[in-house]
Amino acid sequence: MHRRDFLTLAGTAGAALALGVDAPSAHAQQQDFTFLFLTDTHIQPELDAAKGCDMAFKKMRTIKADFAIQGGDHVFDSLEVPTSRALSLFDLYNKTEQDLSLKVHHAIGNHDVLGIYPKSGVAPTDPLYGKKTFEDRMGARYRSFDHKGVHFVILDSIFITSDRAYEGRIEADQLSWLDADLKKVPSSTPIVVTSHIPVVSAYEQYLPPPAKPSAHHGLTVANSAEVIKTFEGHNVLAVLQGHTHVNEIVTWKGVQYITSGAVSGNWWKGTHMGSPEGYTVVTVSNGKLSTRYETYGFRASVREDS
Repeated sequence: MHRRDFLTLAGTAGAALALGVDAPSAHAQQQDFTFLFLTDTHIQPELDAAKGCDMAFKKMRTIKADFAIQGGDHVFDSLEVPTSRALSLFDLYNKTEQDLSLKVHHAIGNHDVLGIYPKSGVAPTDPLYGKKTFEDRMGARYRSFDHKGVHFVILDSIFITSDRAYEGRIEADQLSWLDADLKKVPSSTPIVVTSHIPVVSAYEQYLPPPAKPSAHHGLTVANSAEVIKTFEGHNVLAVLQGHTHVNEIVTWKGVQYITSGAVSGNWWKGTHMGSPEGYTVVTVSNGKLSTRYETYGFRASVREDS
C-alpha cells in the first residue's frame, strides 16, 4: 500500500476511534516482532535538521521492523509562528519521512500544535488553529490498533489552556475512551501505550530549581494518577514517551515508563543531558518488551550540549 493511502486509512480509522466509535480488536496469538520508536524530530530548514532527519530515517530503514511510532514534536515549531511557516514545516517533515519506507503511527506533540501562542498572529478562529493541522496531516489525535497480538494505544497528552499555552493532561473524554478501549481487550493481552508528554518521569529531579514556578504543568502529565488507574487489571508492558529528550526508564506498579532520547538530541545542537541524537528500537518477545537506543552519526554544526 502506498504510504499516503495508508495514512488516509489510518487517519479515517483513528478519527472514528477518537469520536468513540471503536474498530474491532484483533486478539490474535502474540508473535515476536520489532518496531521503532522515534520522537522529537523537530524538523526545520535550519541547523541541518532536515539532513539529520534524513540520516536518521535512512539508518532506521536498515532495521527489520514491522512499523514505527513517532512520539510527537514532528516539527520545530508550530506554536508561535504564522500558519504559512507551520505548514511548510509539516510539508518538510512529510517529505523527509518517506525515506523511512515504513508504516508510521503518529502521536501529537506540543510543538505540533499550530498558533496557540499569541506571538504567532494566528487567531483562534483560524480553521487550522490548534490541533487541526496535525489531524489533517497525521490522523486522529488518539487511537488504538492491534499488531501480532499486542494492543497499541496512542494518546494526546497536549492540553491547550485558556491563556493560549499548553500543559500535559489527558482530558476527561479521552480518559473515558481509554478506559472503554482497554476494557474491550482481554486481561492477558499485552498493551503498549504512547504519550508525548511523559505520564511518569523523574526528569524534574535532574534539573536545578527553576528561577520561578512555571505557570503550567508542562514536563509530565498533570493527571497521571488518573491515567495510571485505567491501566489497573490490564497487561500494560510499557508506556513510550518523548518530550524531555533524555533516555530514561522508570518502572512503577510493574509498568515500564520508557522515555526516549530525541532524534534531534539537544534541538539539533548536540547532546541533551548525555543523550545523543537517536531513536529507540523496541522488541516484543515472549510477552515481554525490551529496548535499545541507537544513534545515527549526526554531527551538529552548532554545539550547545546541555
